[in-house]
Amino acid sequence: MNIYLQGLTMGLAYVAPIGLQNLFVINTALTQKRSRAYLTALIVIFFDVTLGLACFLGAGALMQALPWLQKVILAAGSAIVIYIGIGLLRAKASLQGGKDVDVPLWKAAVTACVVTWFNPQALIDGTMMLGAFRASLPEGTDPWFIGGFASASVLWFLGITTVISLLGARFNEKVLTVINRICGVVIIFYGCKLLCNFAQLMGWL
Repeated sequence: MNIYLQGLTMGLAYVAPIGLQNLFVINTALTQKRSRAYLTALIVIFFDVTLGLACFLGAGALMQALPWLQKVILAAGSAIVIYIGIGLLRAKASLQGGKDVDVPLWKAAVTACVVTWFNPQALIDGTMMLGAFRASLPEGTDPWFIGGFASASVLWFLGITTVISLLGARFNEKVLTVINRICGVVIIFYGCKLLCNFAQLMGWL
């Protein structure tokens, strides 16, 4: 259960920062009917979870084929996680992106796919971050961690759609900035934890 909660909290901290995915969901919830907003959220969840699985399993396959890569991914992944967290602490959230939401459902699905899967930085960061976590997990606990990570996507996107549908305009850029700050702190904490795992793997601690 501890591994599941670790995947859940890390997943929430990773998915909640306001990027193109979240802006697309937020603006849909602000401007479309609730049924359409939930459909959009489910589409985004599908692409987000499949990307997470691909990054997690892909990094795992690489580490099994190249055992020395475990240390490299753990070191680089922890540095990337800390860097992402620092970036969130410094960033100011904006609602300016993701406004083109009044489109047919199939176009919404294509947009969700593009903002999730066709972002090279997200692919790199996701692979390194999830790879670093996989390198630090006890044997046999992978399903618990990825289950928690996937649950975070479901809870976040459905939750934020519900909250915005109810609160509307009161969900503003100041609230988004606070979310980013909280996520930044959580991600930096996990990055430092991964760095400690790397030091232990190297025999430095």
